[in-house]
Amino acid sequence: MPQVRFLDRSTPPHIMTLVLMTGMAAMTMNMFLPSLPAMADYFHTDYSVMQLSVALYLGVNAALQLFVGPLSDQFGRRPVLLWGVAVFLAATVGCIFAPTAEVFLAFRMCQAASVVAMVLSRAVVRDMVPQDQAASMIGYVTMGMAVVPMVSPALGGWLDEHFGWQATFWFLLVAGSLTMWLIWSDLGETNPPRDTSFKDQVRDYPELLTSQRFWGYCLAAALSSGAFYAYLGGAPFVGSVVFGLPPSTLGFLFGAPAIGYMLGNFISGRFSVRFGVNRMVLWGGSLSSIGVLISLMLFLIGLGNVYTFFGFMTFIGLGNGLVIPNATSGMLSVRPHLAGTASGLGGAIMIGGGALLSALAGALLVPGRGPYPLLWIMLIVSVLSILSTLWVIKRERQTRIA
Repeated sequence: MPQVRFLDRSTPPHIMTLVLMTGMAAMTMNMFLPSLPAMADYFHTDYSVMQLSVALYLGVNAALQLFVGPLSDQFGRRPVLLWGVAVFLAATVGCIFAPTAEVFLAFRMCQAASVVAMVLSRAVVRDMVPQDQAASMIGYVTMGMAVVPMVSPALGGWLDEHFGWQATFWFLLVAGSLTMWLIWSDLGETNPPRDTSFKDQVRDYPELLTSQRFWGYCLAAALSSGAFYAYLGGAPFVGSVVFGLPPSTLGFLFGAPAIGYMLGNFISGRFSVRFGVNRMVLWGGSLSSIGVLISLMLFLIGLGNVYTFFGFMTFIGLGNGLVIPNATSGMLSVRPHLAGTASGLGGAIMIGGGALLSALAGALLVPGRGPYPLLWIMLIVSVLSILSTLWVIKRERQTRIA
């Protein structure tokens, strides 16, 4: 591993910088969710319209990842990060002062530029260390996506109750500004600019898309995280409408998956090198499926309640904490010279699928149906994640035999 000196941009970034970058991006995704009912009232629109702030954000997030990776492979990680965070800051100001729901949603989509912090933190890790060590390091880095989502919905709900929904976006503006300073001060370039054109970078996509292992890792990550994104789209409705929770309580309980995610990332950081990425991904998908299945069965036999619903969501977080860093490391290692492109393309597939599942959960959850549509969606995609992992394992065995 190359030498690292904190706040010295002539060296690669400190791991804490990468953790905080991913934390800021994760905070942008879910901090305001407890405020959705209040925002619908403020803009005089339906909850389903404001719920689009999740699906549209994820959709633009996915589209941007198709370009972020190749751009960073061509121009370097550092300039793409700085420009992306700058756009995020401008969009956050637009969200705060938006006069209508339509204007808010437009700026909310622009906030998706924060995805550069999530995509390129992984690519930077892969620039620095080999596959199994990268899985371990990514596990620690993505703890920023665990600790922050555990705290941010509760903080967002508290800010909403005491200062209004705009306070959440003021907080995001401050956090984004600090992230910009940290990237500027600490993140040395890990991927020097190349002479190849952007068109040449895009031409690399077929090399990845024809790899069965790349697709297997992508689908495992996309389906596993898809259960979480369905939760993002549906849990605010389940909490506020099905269980009648106030924003602060909803925000507190909403962070349950992040507890499991933090534990899963810690396990990945400690054991990925020992057990290998494939086994960790398989275990993660299995734990997610088991947790959702138990929750669904409890509701079917009449024992389900608000605490079992949110409590068993920790299994989704635990499974994702095992799957995402290891499947990501697998994706980035299929073609190591295309790490940025692979991170962007794989992330686009993952987030794009998440946007669809988030929108589907929002559409299927209506008064009278309870949490069942959401639980069924989460169970199905978790099981499919297991099947994708088994496909990767089978493919690797075939390759060795050949």
